[in-house]
Amino acid sequence: MAADSGAITNEDSESGEEEGKHVKPFTPEKAKEIIMSLQQPAIFCNMVFDWPAQHWTAKHLSEVLQGKQIRFRMGTKRTDTAPQFETTCSYVEATLEEFLTWNCDRSSISGPFRDYDHSKFWAYADYKYFVSLFEDKTDIFQDVIWSDFGFPGRNGQESTLWIGSMGAHTPCHLDTYGCNLVFQVQGRKRWHLFPPEDTPFLYPTRIPYEESSVFSKINVVNPDLKRFPQFWKARRHMVTLRPGQVLFVPRHWWHYVESIDPVTVSINSWIELEEDHQARVEEAITRMLVCALKTAENPHDTRAWLNPTEVEETSHEVNCRYLNGAVSAFFDHYGTPKVVETQALSTNGEYVIKEELNVHNHMEVEQTSSHNLTLGTVKQEAASPFGPDLVPVIPGSQEPPSERGGMFESDGEDFVGKNGKRFGKLHYTKRQRMMSESENAVVEQIASNSTVAPSQTFISTDDLLDCLVNPQTLLLPSGAALA
Repeated sequence: MAADSGAITNEDSESGEEEGKHVKPFTPEKAKEIIMSLQQPAIFCNMVFDWPAQHWTAKHLSEVLQGKQIRFRMGTKRTDTAPQFETTCSYVEATLEEFLTWNCDRSSISGPFRDYDHSKFWAYADYKYFVSLFEDKTDIFQDVIWSDFGFPGRNGQESTLWIGSMGAHTPCHLDTYGCNLVFQVQGRKRWHLFPPEDTPFLYPTRIPYEESSVFSKINVVNPDLKRFPQFWKARRHMVTLRPGQVLFVPRHWWHYVESIDPVTVSINSWIELEEDHQARVEEAITRMLVCALKTAENPHDTRAWLNPTEVEETSHEVNCRYLNGAVSAFFDHYGTPKVVETQALSTNGEYVIKEELNVHNHMEVEQTSSHNLTLGTVKQEAASPFGPDLVPVIPGSQEPPSERGGMFESDGEDFVGKNGKRFGKLHYTKRQRMMSESENAVVEQIASNSTVAPSQTFISTDDLLDCLVNPQTLLLPSGAALA
């Protein structure tokens, strides 16, 4: 007798289970809703199992790039209390194949890494923009599918690649633009995160200067609490990001990121936010002040204060054009009525731009946005999106669950710790895009007739610039801080 047509066979059951494994837990619309409303870091699980980029190991990428030279940042595996800023690192041009050979500790006396003992140094190919790295292989952009998170058309073209050895890390900082999505491809990375409201306890600084990055003076994995006593108040959130997981970092969350496996590969994308329009104006003003003060102090050496990632000109003329571009873009976006009076005063070849800006309407927009944000937070509390496929990063240490079916199993032991470029870096032509042709009028620097000697007082230019990010703090010579 034929089997009942309504019966469920073992084959049907297995097929259903297999099909269920390939259903993503969030639709693109839901994922974007979460990203745009969530105010704390969280890990998305089971969202990228079908991305071709999940196979982008360092070995695979070395074959794809076929001997292309990449810049590696070289840092020391030291344990002192000072942050290892990029200005203190050295740099090596090498292929991924040469990096992998050195990283296996099989390097000979020749080669680009010959001066770096693998037991004492780490290497980091960070901030590698796809548009530059794969300029002749643009088809590879499609291997990264950020549209799964609700951003149609967004792929590798708006992404950066990070490849590092064990110990490679990024100093603690916050990004002034956007929020961040980070896809872990190979190896594990430990993230130490701190909320924006803890900024005073992180002792922020703009030196070294990098557009869209505010650094902390503290080595958060080995803090000097005598010099920075307020740091103990900071609420550390720590998580280990594993292959196949995507970390969401909300706007203005501080983060220190370190590689804890022999080789790590990550892909990230900074997502633009409404607040970025005002942030670009603030960054343009900051850039003008930093460059003016630091070049006056020492006009011939920018390496001591300018991050190596800043490759564009720092002249007053360029900075003025950038500021005007940011202000114009701000008004163009909000449609705010503006009164702009431009005077080109030519005296011995010198020009001055004077602008009077009405930002009343923008303040109304800002207040409305803040109100909506509060309402969004209340709704979020009423219906939490968290579960096995969206794991919140909470104060202290937490490990997200392994991916389904062991697809992304760890190759090392779990870490249990103690308590835990740049939307502005999306494209190297960001400033050119922000400036219209009408803003390219020549603005020459008003040079001083006298040489300004470095200050000999207790308050240095670095201390003064710290007030840009933490004006409530008075820095004392000892490095202590008073509110």
